[in-house]
Amino acid sequence: MDTKPLILIVEDDKPIKKFMKVSLEAQGYKCIETEFGKAAITLTSSLNPDIIILDLGLPDMDGLDVIEEVRESTKAMIIVVSARGHEREKVEALDRGADDYLTKPFSVAELSARIRVALRHFNVDSNSQDKVQSAFVVKDLKIDFEKRKVTISDSEIHLTPMEYKLIELMSKYAGRVLTHKYIVDEIWGNYLDNDSQSLRVFMANIRRKIEKDPAQPKYIITEVGVGYRLVDE
Repeated sequence: MDTKPLILIVEDDKPIKKFMKVSLEAQGYKCIETEFGKAAITLTSSLNPDIIILDLGLPDMDGLDVIEEVRESTKAMIIVVSARGHEREKVEALDRGADDYLTKPFSVAELSARIRVALRHFNVDSNSQDKVQSAFVVKDLKIDFEKRKVTISDSEIHLTPMEYKLIELMSKYAGRVLTHKYIVDEIWGNYLDNDSQSLRVFMANIRRKIEKDPAQPKYIITEVGVGYRLVDE
């Protein structure tokens, strides 16, 4: 049985696509590729890749729309690689459900590092039944670690893999303030360059989903200038 991680490369620049494929296969990954967004959606559904490396500038549809299409149906970690280096595009990609963002040009070492971080989370998620604590409950919020399910007043809340990872981390230290740097290092390793903007986007998305009034949160509290705290009572 082939246990190599499967990576879907979605890139319309043929030299870059070939470069990534050759480099990653040399590291032991199994790669499939396409330059079209619609084909990426089909391949994601049929082959269930572990990682999706996605360019935003595709010939048939915008990569942001691809993220939105596949996010509902896959637990794959989505790494955006794009020449769009503006903060707005990065925020929107994360907002749509991407887990990481690399701006072109980037090195093979950097891409490989991001993939290792993503696979680490993917494998941890896959083995979540091994957790000693089966659930976390505070007020109307419940996190079922075995099922990787979050509910508010018994209604399930859909979180992206990275959003779930963040709230799961915070639940382990409920009642304690986690600094921006600690959260970034735990979730992304040392490869996000302490990018607190990405963290703010994810936290805002989680709040929109679990808080009745995100402007007056009762679950995730911002400790200004320090970090975030998930309440424990």
